[in-house]
Amino acid sequence: MPEQDLAGRRALVTGGASGIGLACVHEFARRGAHVTVADFNGEAATAVAEEVGGDAWVVDLSDTAAQEDLHLDVDILVNNAGIQTVAPIDQFEPERWRFMHRLMVESPFLLIRAVLPGMYEHGWGRIVNLSSAHGLRASPFKAAYVSAKHAMEGLSKVTALEGGAHGVTSNCVNPAYVRTPLVEKQIADQAAVHGIDPGEVVEKIMLTESAIKRLVEADEVASLVGWLVSDRAGMVTGASYTMDGGWTAR
Repeated sequence: MPEQDLAGRRALVTGGASGIGLACVHEFARRGAHVTVADFNGEAATAVAEEVGGDAWVVDLSDTAAQEDLHLDVDILVNNAGIQTVAPIDQFEPERWRFMHRLMVESPFLLIRAVLPGMYEHGWGRIVNLSSAHGLRASPFKAAYVSAKHAMEGLSKVTALEGGAHGVTSNCVNPAYVRTPLVEKQIADQAAVHGIDPGEVVEKIMLTESAIKRLVEADEVASLVGWLVSDRAGMVTGASYTMDGGWTAR
């Protein structure tokens, strides 16, 4: 039986029906938290919520106008929802750029804004923002994603500075390529934009900068997120934790 150190805590995980978000949902639920699974895929969100005894919130987080008046009473917020598009800047569709920034910058801001009053009132809160190695480094053909993740880094740090006096921490987790459906889709996109075979993408593109030559597993990321939301990480805030096989050590 895992330690129930999150018993009584309420967690909200965006993009919680698959990939890293799903792994975080299971991590929190195993440790006793009541988890709300926020996802665009209603069927998947409902299935996951039923599995862990939590709630499903079927939501289009790119519809940021609908989030401006939200008030959410949770102890833990994980901003994980994201999407990738691989294209040169001169061919990048402007509306796609705006969509990605709404989803990965505006929505996290609005969700943080919605949870802080309750966290301040209770004197305790944990916010974890799933950034990326691309929040610290750039790669070609990913202008929207890289700029959105860099913006998330700044938002997380400001949240840490404002929340510290109220018992609220805010941190980023920065994995390299994680074995998720998002990365599986990227393999085909990267192959097309670089003009190489999909089988070569992982070795020649994704793992070029890493000292450890493998993809990150979603449950590895969830284990780090799980520590950051624990009482043991109470002095950790405004930080960016890499899990990138040495990529950003260069």
